[in-house]
Amino acid sequence: MTTKPDRVVLIGVAGDSGCGKSTFLRRLTDLFGEEFMTVICLDDYHSLDRKQRKETGITALNPKANNFDLMYEQIKALKEGTAIDKPIYNHETGLLDPPERVEPNRVVVIEGLHPLYDERVRSLLDFSVYLDLSDEVKVAWKIQRDMAERGHSMEDVMQAINARKPDFDAYIDPQKQHADVVIQILPTELIKNDTERRVLKVRLIQRDGIEGFEPAYLFDEGSTIHWTPCGRKLTCSYPGIKMFYGPDVYHGQSVSVLEVDGQFDKLEEVIYLENHLSNLSTKHYGEMTQLLLKHPGYPGSNNGTGLFQVIVGLKMRATYERLIAPAEATSQLTSARA
Repeated sequence: MTTKPDRVVLIGVAGDSGCGKSTFLRRLTDLFGEEFMTVICLDDYHSLDRKQRKETGITALNPKANNFDLMYEQIKALKEGTAIDKPIYNHETGLLDPPERVEPNRVVVIEGLHPLYDERVRSLLDFSVYLDLSDEVKVAWKIQRDMAERGHSMEDVMQAINARKPDFDAYIDPQKQHADVVIQILPTELIKNDTERRVLKVRLIQRDGIEGFEPAYLFDEGSTIHWTPCGRKLTCSYPGIKMFYGPDVYHGQSVSVLEVDGQFDKLEEVIYLENHLSNLSTKHYGEMTQLLLKHPGYPGSNNGTGLFQVIVGLKMRATYERLIAPAEATSQLTSARA
């Protein structure tokens, strides 16, 4: 990138490993364009390498294994339009590699375990999302992946999950109370005693009262709605699909909640849902459905996960456009005077 942006918009994407951050970031690229978006993985701010963590027994989830002072200084510099020399954590070797030069960009996304942990870093963010995978789904997904793909035993998988849990509960999970939006992935309520966790209930928890952010809603803003979409207009295999919208309180804060339980079979029919949702921040009719259809193979595309990732992406784009508008107007005025 050759020109320095008038305004750097900073986005935080938080959550545990394996919760869908990579897929969400790919969806964001559709909205911002690869050349205008820089992603910084906060693993690069590990202060302990893999060997040191093993020797000390301090996990990567523990703040003691991370350099928050450097993280804050460098993220602040980028937001102010200054290039940084960012460290690199090498996942292959588990070592810290020589730093790389990172220039400011129109959109800078910080993603990882701790985007919302440090109050100083948090205060720099223009928009934040926390991807919240429930314990039941996390265990089922990890068992499926590690046993099927990596040949691990059930005992090994559970041991790995339980070893991480205390630090996850202490340092990662509490960050969700600071997010503007939480995408919560839960077991379905449509199938009794479901253990496969292939069908999911997904909730979009949107904080009220954030400047410039208008929560998406179903039918009638502020009402409480339980809706079973028409089976002739939205094809759903067993066990069907149910939606919910309503006000709620989340960690002591007023929120608006959208919920999808079940999955849809034909992505093009999501236009039926789009017709009944409002405040989506789309630019033209059917844009939300088009964005889902662009990547039908992405995980969660046929349930609320993909749907809500797209909606949150649209909200992030709206925030970006609102924040850069004054800077662009000033820039145009300066050019006109020159």
